[in-house]
Amino acid sequence: MISDANVFARIAKRFFNTASNENKRPSAPTLNRTSYSAQLDAELATFKDQVEIHELPAIFHYWSGKYLSPMLQAMNFAHPDDFFFKKFGLAWDDTEAAHKRFLSIGAGNCDTEIRVAKLLVNSGKTNFTIECLEINKEMLDRGRVYAQTSGVADQLSFSCSDFNAWKPNTPYHGVMANQSLHHVVELEHLFDAIREALAPGARFAIADMIGRNGHQLWPEARAIVNEYWHELPERYRYNHQLKRNEPTFLDWDSSTVGFEGIRAQDVLHLLIEKFEFETFLPFANVVSPFIGRGFGHNFDANGQWDRDFVDRVHARDEKEMQNGVVKPTQMFAVLRSEPVSALEHRDGLTPQRCLRRVAA
Repeated sequence: MISDANVFARIAKRFFNTASNENKRPSAPTLNRTSYSAQLDAELATFKDQVEIHELPAIFHYWSGKYLSPMLQAMNFAHPDDFFFKKFGLAWDDTEAAHKRFLSIGAGNCDTEIRVAKLLVNSGKTNFTIECLEINKEMLDRGRVYAQTSGVADQLSFSCSDFNAWKPNTPYHGVMANQSLHHVVELEHLFDAIREALAPGARFAIADMIGRNGHQLWPEARAIVNEYWHELPERYRYNHQLKRNEPTFLDWDSSTVGFEGIRAQDVLHLLIEKFEFETFLPFANVVSPFIGRGFGHNFDANGQWDRDFVDRVHARDEKEMQNGVVKPTQMFAVLRSEPVSALEHRDGLTPQRCLRRVAA
């Protein structure tokens, strides 16, 4: 449901380096337009025929049900769709326009947006539009059909555009980004455009990746993964995405074709610089390789050994995040363009504390 950020792209040479200085904000990469065009073509091809982009192994759902769901519930969200629905509901109450305009950045097949629209309609809020911004025409076409069959076609609009160059032409009362920011090259431009677009009282609600670029592991996290990797029986070390056995865990950069995790490590840093946090729920680091698409299918979600293993890795993950040894790689967050009276967050894990500084 949440960690669809483990969908990997193909391997090739990266065209820029986004490492940031220890004491400075990330620098925007110098964009090579020829390389960008080639990567964009690869990104479009990757998602053109992907009808189901959220499917994950059963062991992920075991982990999320046992650990992530209680984190959400502690902040009064039943599930990810409920998170976006309730945050749009708050924005609805705090903004004055009779007709509310919401925006989804990188909407894909628009399935989350349609479910959120249905939740709003079912709550009695009908006078709104969710604009689905997506560069992939085939995905938007699927969204149009799904909106019709779901009975919310009047509440959705569809814009085929590249969010790296997008500029707002109207205020929005809420903006959402569901697993899309880690695909963005021009983060500074996009965040400035969103900030400009937020009406007074509006919220910017996010579920996304904030780990290392290309969804690689930082050295301190990889060392812990390697500890547990040696415990795995051989059949658990088969990479279902790359179709290979990995006696030793082989980290790799998934941003090399397309834009998967292209500037993930800059997302949190830039959000702190440009917005005010209202809600921050960070989670997961070293547990991710074991429950993701690559290796998660090797685990039996009903097997006692498998569950005990994931439980132990999760407990270590939580301990090392609280100790500051590793940083969370995923988050739910709500941001404002105006001052916030209080930050809602997990104990000990503020946005600033979850930053992973990168040496130049």
